Amino acid sequence: MTANKKAGGLAGVTAGNTRLCTVGKEGAGLTYCGYDIYDLADNAGFEEVAYLLLHGKLPTRAELEAYIATIKANRGLPEALKTVLEMVPHDAHPMDVLRTGVSFLGNVEPEGDFSNQQAVADRLLACLPSMLLYWHRFHVDGVRIDTETDDESIAGHFLHMLHDKPPKELHRKCLDTTLILYAEHEFNASTFAARVITGTLSDMHSAVTGAIGALRGPLHGGANEAAMELISQYDSAEAATAGIHKKLADKALIMGFGHRVYTTSDPRNSVNKRMSKALAEDVGNTTLYPVSEAIEKVMWDEKKLFANADFFAASVYHFMGIPTYLFTPIFVCSRITGWAAHVMEQRSDNMLIRPASDYIGPRLQPWVAIEDRG
Repeated sequence: MTANKKAGGLAGVTAGNTRLCTVGKEGAGLTYCGYDIYDLADNAGFEEVAYLLLHGKLPTRAELEAYIATIKANRGLPEALKTVLEMVPHDAHPMDVLRTGVSFLGNVEPEGDFSNQQAVADRLLACLPSMLLYWHRFHVDGVRIDTETDDESIAGHFLHMLHDKPPKELHRKCLDTTLILYAEHEFNASTFAARVITGTLSDMHSAVTGAIGALRGPLHGGANEAAMELISQYDSAEAATAGIHKKLADKALIMGFGHRVYTTSDPRNSVNKRMSKALAEDVGNTTLYPVSEAIEKVMWDEKKLFANADFFAASVYHFMGIPTYLFTPIFVCSRITGWAAHVMEQRSDNMLIRPASDYIGPRLQPWVAIEDRG
């Protein structure tokens, strides 16, 4: 039997229906529940987008105020979870920290009946930044931070916990916008993993833990960390241009370019690029943005590969003083909205996800006694 190579990695295979997101369809590069990502990035806050994904509609002012109050009330961590986070090694990968944190939270705050799913989604959205920053600050700075800040937004809450002070509005808004851009992206690897787990009628904590595990892999997450490592190698646009030409000649892998679904551009990139430029000017950095632009130009001119959402996000996060190893976990703090929405959608019309495979092993073999095996 010959394996079906056309569906390698399930490329081009439709694996289900969703009302949550379109990628490269309907004349728009990316939409959430019918709203163009550019409209959301320009006009909405992340909490509005979270509500949209989890409820299927934009909130009224009263609904949004109530939702923000709910998120603020759910930021605190159980003492047992704080103890676990303190026990996780200081040199653990932060994605492993979040994976462990979500799994443990599922033990001390089990979902129980699926009628509680909205409350679980809200709890995870609220406390994932708290988990991440509690662990980071404990092991890096030796302090046990208060994870219940008065910040109205998740972005402000994150930066406040990280820096021990409320952030500049420009920084808060830029982080808020990146959270919007990362919130949902159809049947990507981590989301599909969450839906497969959900299809077995497992709990939301298990589905999210599995999604984090999928995002942990470098072929799905981590491109923004790799992009930061790349752009940090060069001290000028000229050096970056020469360096990338050499890397291409050496056939080196350059992360942050191209996309499995988009073919000509990633619609999220232009937003991140604009924010990177604004933040560079704000912090007085005259190197990283020109270096990033130079790399982007070489990759397009030489390989026709476009920068994806992760490339300029790297400098955006760096300019806000966020350590590089926390870049991918920020993705989790955003994508929990999409993951939870997909868990709910899967449950609404559930069927066990069990694809077939093409067997390419040996034909049926006769049994050979052990003493007769050569």
